[in-house]
Amino acid sequence: MSRKKPRKQMLLTVPKPDLPPRKSERTREAILDSALEFLWTRPFRDLTVAELMSGAGSSRPVFYQYFRDLHELMETLLLGLKAEIFEATTPWFQGEGDPFPLLVESLQALVQVCYRRGPILRAVADAAPNDEQLETSWLQYLKDFDDAVTARIEEQQKAGWVPEFDARTTAVALNRMDVALVIHAFGRRPRGQSRPVLDAMLRIWSSTLYPTRNSVESRLDRR
Repeated sequence: MSRKKPRKQMLLTVPKPDLPPRKSERTREAILDSALEFLWTRPFRDLTVAELMSGAGSSRPVFYQYFRDLHELMETLLLGLKAEIFEATTPWFQGEGDPFPLLVESLQALVQVCYRRGPILRAVADAAPNDEQLETSWLQYLKDFDDAVTARIEEQQKAGWVPEFDARTTAVALNRMDVALVIHAFGRRPRGQSRPVLDAMLRIWSSTLYPTRNSVESRLDRR
């Protein structure tokens, strides 16, 4: 007598609801937001755990559930900013085809990120020369962008989009220009306007990388 094969059970995929962030996540974000708000008007050297947690609406001991010290807090802010910038500039770093519109799109997004979070760059750049831990994080931050831009320039040179020149030196020059300009315009309140910053970046990046293209002015006017 043959046995019936057992039926295969159908597994239903039930979509998970979008759950609100847990209290621990909200508290951590509140601490980071409090730090950013402080840095809009005051330097990192003036920041204390007590004042930070007062702005976050929590007690001082809660801070140490999330961060070892204020240095780790600043490193967290810097790493978060780096991730946002790399995500914002994905079109130019990873896009295919004509690189000019990808550059425009990426620099627009970059300026928007820095307009919101510019004090982080100013705070870390100011504190790094006198703080070994922050200096290490700051130098790594700069190196990561230098490496990425260098690699992309070299790729586009091979593809014939970018003239032949030393990619590394040019990448460093472009990146340091961006950092200095963002700190100057968005490093504290009141912030500068974002459009002049974007126009300056586009003018310099495009004339350096794509000098044979049509003028930047005509392309900006058509955006």
